[in-house]
Amino acid sequence: MIESNGLVSPAYGIFWASPQKMGLLRVNPTRPSLKKRKEKQKAEVVSEGKRKMSVEDLPRKEANVLKGHDGAVLGVRFNGDGNYILSCGKDRTIRLWNPHRGIHIKTYKSHGREVRDVHVTPDNSKLCSCGGDRQVFYWDVATGRVIRKFRGHDGEVNAVKFNEYSSVVVSAGYDQSLRAWDCRSHSTEPIQIIDSFADSVMSVCLTKTEIIGGSVDGTVRTFDIRIGREVSDDFGQPVNCISMSNDGNCILAGCLDSTLRLLDRSTGELLQEYKGHSNKSYKLDCCLTNNDAHVTGGSEDGYMYFWDLVDASVVSRFRAHTSVVTSVSYHPKENCMVTASVDGSIKVWKT
Repeated sequence: MIESNGLVSPAYGIFWASPQKMGLLRVNPTRPSLKKRKEKQKAEVVSEGKRKMSVEDLPRKEANVLKGHDGAVLGVRFNGDGNYILSCGKDRTIRLWNPHRGIHIKTYKSHGREVRDVHVTPDNSKLCSCGGDRQVFYWDVATGRVIRKFRGHDGEVNAVKFNEYSSVVVSAGYDQSLRAWDCRSHSTEPIQIIDSFADSVMSVCLTKTEIIGGSVDGTVRTFDIRIGREVSDDFGQPVNCISMSNDGNCILAGCLDSTLRLLDRSTGELLQEYKGHSNKSYKLDCCLTNNDAHVTGGSEDGYMYFWDLVDASVVSRFRAHTSVVTSVSYHPKENCMVTASVDGSIKVWKT
């Protein structure tokens, strides 16, 4: 773990609803280990009289197949309450679906090249998207109108995320940068550029106070924009996807050596590695289940994998698609997930 201090971000003051007092971050020395967190989780489940999620509870039964994209589907995302999903792909479109009823609701068209990622605000009123045309699009969900196009990246844009208050969009680009855009301003210029990466930035996560990027340069870098501090964790392998655990304590990184790696955010400790799938060439999503009990991710051979969080054993493996599984999104509350593939299909999986 490498730390460096810099200037306070220009985004300070609009990234959060209420600006927080500036100061150095402190690592909590009493943060429990991964194993202890798991044991604590088990105790809480027992005390509340709930049944611990078993392998049988994992969503492995095909409930719906959603077709409509012409070509590879590159991303699929649940909205905040899990009632809808958004998908995007090589056909330059974004599509809104009700995955539980298998219904296509709306198509959004304006991108000039493939759409690589999409994200929706918590109130479902706006969405952002990005792709091969080097722009970040800001949309009105109901009307399908493009409110604004943010320009500034010098290459394809790989990922986008709204901050918690939907006031800022952060994008990750092939030009080795993260860029922050103010949705409330009429300006199409970025309010912040982070360009300390040495290769393409493939994925981005946000917390209330931080921007986290995963890069082909092998690093996951965390930027606290209140105090201008950067923390860099080097995995030694190209990173093409990052996602956060639901408790916020860990980062899961998908690497191009066919390995998922779990990182303790506070210490930089490598907690676990998950193997068995194939990922050498494609950008593939990975994530944790909504109770942080299992890790899941797609494979270039069309299979989906579930691993036990603690011991990294493969607890389930099944054929999901006929080609590369590019994307996976887990329902925020239920035992349900959606997957997308180069084969052009989106599938809904339930127990």
